Amino acid sequence: MRILITNDDGINAPGLTVLKAIADDIAGADGEVWTVAPAFEQSGVAHKISYTHPMMIAELGPRRFATEGSPADCVLAGLYDVLDGQRPDLVLSGVNRGNNSAENALYSGTLGGAMEAALQGLPSIALSQYYGPANLDADNPFEAAAVHGADLVRKLLDHGFNDSDDYRLFYNVNFPPVMAADVKGTQVTAQGYRKDTNFAIEPHQSPSGRRFLWIKGGPQHTPSAPGTDAAANLDGYISVTPMRADLTAHDALDGLRSAFE
Repeated sequence: MRILITNDDGINAPGLTVLKAIADDIAGADGEVWTVAPAFEQSGVAHKISYTHPMMIAELGPRRFATEGSPADCVLAGLYDVLDGQRPDLVLSGVNRGNNSAENALYSGTLGGAMEAALQGLPSIALSQYYGPANLDADNPFEAAAVHGADLVRKLLDHGFNDSDDYRLFYNVNFPPVMAADVKGTQVTAQGYRKDTNFAIEPHQSPSGRRFLWIKGGPQHTPSAPGTDAAANLDGYISVTPMRADLTAHDALDGLRSAFE
């Protein structure tokens, strides 16, 4: 099996090391794991592509490359430059430092990489590790993902990917903010919504007197509705959410049509 991996935390992020180990386990001794990841952190860039400027790519080692681009850029670079058209069997993106549950999914560069792979017609999975008091200061805060990641990916591969639709299915996986032994299991969930957890602006003044604005996130330990990702994660479960890049509000189509008839 040939696997392409990427992330949004950057080529030197510890979560990418965890993902490489997961991918090596899945690919097996006769497989190939290729890494194409951003040269620097790209958190929050979502599905951005570097459409208006070129990006440099550097080979750092065998099957290991860094680009000056987003995770979606990295997938494109991997498919059409690094692998030169040899399509991988699977694309994995992560393991992200922090959760990409609920509304975070809309901003996530980790999901952006998986989404681009799906748009290219490839099976893809985004993996993220929720942080919380139980794992934040641990020697390996990614332990839940490291221990349970390979088995979870295998189950998704065994289940298969629906490739009959134009907007191909991909999966968003979030490991809970606990150590591996405390993971209660896996739940298939919808994407949730944490109320009052929106991003905001926090102004600061530099020593030179210039005014800067920082983006500030909301609280991450507000549970979403039952049956959704953040609620499952905060209850100790791995969440698996099937997703598509289709942004149509299908439930609103009929009502909108009637307004124009």
